[in-house]
Parts: sequence; structure tokens; C-alpha cells
Amino acid sequence: MRVALAGFLHETNTFAPNPADLPAFQQGGGYIPLTEGAALLEAGKGVNLGISGALTVAAERGWQVEPVLWAGAIPSAHVTEEAFESIAKRIVEGIRAAGPLDGVFLDLHGAMVTTHLDDGEGELATRVRAVVGPDVPIAAALDLHGNISRRLVEMVDVLTGFRTYPHVDMAETGARAARLLDDILRSGTLPAKAYRSLPYMVPISFQSTTMEPAASLYRSVAQMDDAGTAASLFMGFPAADIPDCGPCAIAFAPTQKAAEAAVDQIAAAYGEAESAFDSRTYTAAEGVAEAQRLLATGVKAPIVLADTQDNPGAGGAATTTGMLRALVEAEAQKAALGLIVDPESVSRAFAAGEGASVRLSLGGHPDFPEDVPFETEAVVEQLVTDKLQATGPYYGGTWLDLSPAACLRIGGVRVVVTSQIAQLADREMFRFVGITPEDQSILVLKSSTHFRADFDPIAGKTLVCLAPGPMAFSPADLPFTRLRTGLRLSPNGPVFGS
Repeated sequence: MRVALAGFLHETNTFAPNPADLPAFQQGGGYIPLTEGAALLEAGKGVNLGISGALTVAAERGWQVEPVLWAGAIPSAHVTEEAFESIAKRIVEGIRAAGPLDGVFLDLHGAMVTTHLDDGEGELATRVRAVVGPDVPIAAALDLHGNISRRLVEMVDVLTGFRTYPHVDMAETGARAARLLDDILRSGTLPAKAYRSLPYMVPISFQSTTMEPAASLYRSVAQMDDAGTAASLFMGFPAADIPDCGPCAIAFAPTQKAAEAAVDQIAAAYGEAESAFDSRTYTAAEGVAEAQRLLATGVKAPIVLADTQDNPGAGGAATTTGMLRALVEAEAQKAALGLIVDPESVSRAFAAGEGASVRLSLGGHPDFPEDVPFETEAVVEQLVTDKLQATGPYYGGTWLDLSPAACLRIGGVRVVVTSQIAQLADREMFRFVGITPEDQSILVLKSSTHFRADFDPIAGKTLVCLAPGPMAFSPADLPFTRLRTGLRLSPNGPVFGS
């Protein structure tokens, strides 16, 4: 079987300030950098990405792989028209140049919005379909947070989404999609499709499949595999002001009746779970105070505080200082925060040298008047110029280039300051600047949920904190104008268009 493999991933926060240009995809920001042609066969091996799982299945099933291009960038504002058109053109032309194909595998996200298109994945799939024609099967692996359009479902022959959040099953999902494609290739039979929009959005911090009710919902979805139905629950990425924003259920089955029954079952379970999708959040000061209280009562350290509104994995800039101020003002000891992106402060730290004290204006976000740079005297504890390998379950061995970087100490608080951005979702992102996360009393992470894969095993308690930042915790706090009428903006919350 001659199968073309390509990937193009971006999760778009239409309310975020910084767009994803072509250099953002070339750098990767936690993904493998933009890779083309035969180099993809090596770059895609052994990492937690859909393309990796597809390559594994391709070897098992004896496919003749035609590697085209894979690109991903850290979540941000819209993908620029130049970046989208450049990458999409190279994918489409690469598939065309591959000659006659038996199938196409696409590793996508599902929530890409560009400066000129609401539905990046639907557009890309449409262009691929135009090249390969109606008879060549197309399969797609997608993120659990995809805002999946009916157009995308119509353009592909089968798709499947992640079933874990933190997304520890990205490679597994790619493998599942590839096996579904192989089944179509060998049987010559296309499955029936069904699609259902779901009625309410959930803050991403409470979508974690390590907690209820999401854990039970996704177990039920996975059990449908046993009946020959490939079902997916897409929670949606709520920070996207487009008509397709929001959750949906999609199923592929041998019959239309079975596909419809599957999405009806998912929809019913999702509806019943609405009131359970809620939990406690804290302000920055409340979170630090609660962490100190828990430690004083004997709760195991470290206490993990999620700085969810500056999560780079959802459009945050990793620059806000609300959590840092709260730690310093509370005179927290054995605390570490990661990471703040501030190349100027890193440069000043390098100029001062290890062991020196340096005066800094650290971080700050221009869109939030209360989040001015943090003026402080800091001790330069360690300077780093190397890449790091993020070995935890989420990044799955991916090499990250955040350097040059520094560990700065402000009283009892250590801060990881970097020159490049990535979500703090791996313990190695502390260790590479000399901080042992297991030895800290309090850890502040600029992440919403992905950190749980590597930090839950050491955390005595995890608290979700709301310091000012560009990724609003609740969708109900976002200024939507274009959603589908009737969508509830949070569990049991306000209804858009009412």
C-alpha cells in the first residue's frame, strides 16, 4: 500500500495577541520542527505525536510510506496567511508529486484558525481531496480539543481523536487512525459517519481525563472499539470565536444506525455530566496561602499551583508575573516557578554571571495593566545554553530548545527564565537549570492540565490558580461574537445568543 503521510498542527486562540508565523512552525515550540521529505521518517520516530504512531503501524502493515511534511507550532493567535498557504501548498504538492496513492494519513489538530480562514483543517483536507480524488481513503488523527467542522468530517473517510488529557496518547491515536485506514485499504469498504454538536463548553482545566467526569466519559468512548465503532468525543478548544467552536461527538461504524447510536450515547452521557464539570479555583494570593496552609498541616510536598491563565499550551505568553508576586509577597520558601519567557533578563543574567546579583524587570504582559514587569534583585544560580530532552509522558522524549536560559533566585523562590516558549509540562524543564522539582515545597507551572502527566505522581495537592493572563479560565469570560446560537459557555452557564 502506498500511503502519503503529512501533518499540520496548530491550536488557535483567536483572543491571543501573537500570531503563528512561518518561523513559529520552523522552531516547533515543543513539537518537532518543520520537517520535510525523508527526514520525517527519522524525526517522527519514538515521540508522542500522531505521526509517530502512524509510522509504527506503517512498518507493521508493510506500507510503502511517502513522507511529505510535518509542522506544528505552539498554541497562539491565528496562523498567518503566509504560514498556512506556504505549508499547505507544500503538503498538497508533495502529495501530488508522490504519484498514485492507495491512501493518505493526516496528523492534524482540529482547532486551527488562520487570518483568512475559520477552518484550517477543513480547508487543507478539501485541497488534499481535490488532488487524490474521491476514491483514495483519507484518515486523520486529531486533538481532543479540536473544534471539528462538518466539512472536515465530509472530506475524510475516517478520523479519531485523543482520549487522554494530558495528551499522553498522541502516538497511540495516530496508530489507531493508521489502523483504521489500513482496514479500509484492505477491505475496500468505507464506514458510515455520524456527527453531533454538544450543548456546553467546559474550562480546559477541568477537562482532564485523570479526573471525573471526563475519565468515565472517555472510558465509554474507548469501549466502543470492541463493537467495531471508532468513536470520538471532542471537548473543543473554547478560546476560538468561530461558528464551529465547541464540543462534538463523531463516530464511524459499519452501519449508519450503529454510527448514529454511538453519537447519541456520547451526547446523552455528556449531557448528564454537566453539573459534575466544576471545581474550586483560587486567586494567586489564595493559592499560595492555601499551599502554605496545606504544608503546615503535613500534606506532602510539593504543592502544585497551575497558572492556567498564562498557559502557553492554550495561547498564553508565559510572561505574566501574578503568581511570582504572590510567592514573593508571601515569603514562600523552597518554591519554584516555570517558566517565564524573557530573553532580555536572560541576557542580563549571562552578563552578570553565575553567583552574581542582578537588577531585573522580569516578565510582564502589556495587555494587562496590573501585570507590569516585576522589579527585583535576583541571584543568578545557573546559566544554560543546551537543549533539554523532555522525557515525561506528555512530551514523550521530545527535545526542546529553550536556551539560553537561567535559574534566578528571589529570596526563597527560584524562577526558570528562558529565551523560547513552551508549556511547563515536564519535570526536566526544571532540572535543566538545576532545580530538582521533587525537593521543592511549592511548584508553580504555566500550564492548565498537561503538567499532570508528569507532576501528579509527585504532587501532594494540585490547585488551579487564576492570576491575570491572556487565556481566560472560563469561556464565559471571553467576548464571543460568532458562536453557534444556543451553546452554553460553561457548565450550567450563560447561553450564547440569548
